[in-house]
Amino acid sequence: MKILLATQNKHKVEEITSLLDPYILEVTSLLDYPEIGEIVEDGDSLAANALIKAKAAYKHCGLPVIADDTGIAVDALNGAPGVYAARYAGENVSYDENVQKMLDEMINVPEGKRQAKFQTVAIFYDGRNTTSALGEVEGIITTSRQGESGFGYDPIFYIPEKQKTYAQMNLSEKNQLSHRKRAFEKLFGILSQTHQSFIAELR
Repeated sequence: MKILLATQNKHKVEEITSLLDPYILEVTSLLDYPEIGEIVEDGDSLAANALIKAKAAYKHCGLPVIADDTGIAVDALNGAPGVYAARYAGENVSYDENVQKMLDEMINVPEGKRQAKFQTVAIFYDGRNTTSALGEVEGIITTSRQGESGFGYDPIFYIPEKQKTYAQMNLSEKNQLSHRKRAFEKLFGILSQTHQSFIAELR
């Protein structure tokens, strides 16, 4: 079975592909279809944005699609940036600019009030039916960047039980507890009950 990942983010492609390792699937992504251009994600929720990407990718490529959208909700920022995590510091900004804005916004927030939650909605779309699942991980926003791995807010998202930020973990370690893994594990569990091909493709 051939699956299309509806993303042009090479870091995300690597992460999701590793989660698909237990399945016998041919995985491609929008990195192989650059002509599709940017997909405008103007939904008001993670689920809406994931579905926008899934439907646009399916329309262009005609393959079953896996799409996701991730947000980070920070208690001290009243749940911001939420669905706007990728453009928290503005349009067409870098990961570093988003991270710096969050650090600046929280410069006076004390240690005990820096709780945050990463959330991912993962979607499978085959042109007819949509299946979705939510994954969450709770953590703490650090006061400075820690670690060199990962992407996005990983350098400032600290997991207390691991005593590390996401960016201080290798991909395998991060995937053991990441919000994205939790969302996709739930999604694949649902698909194994509703899609015969997913059952048959399991190693």
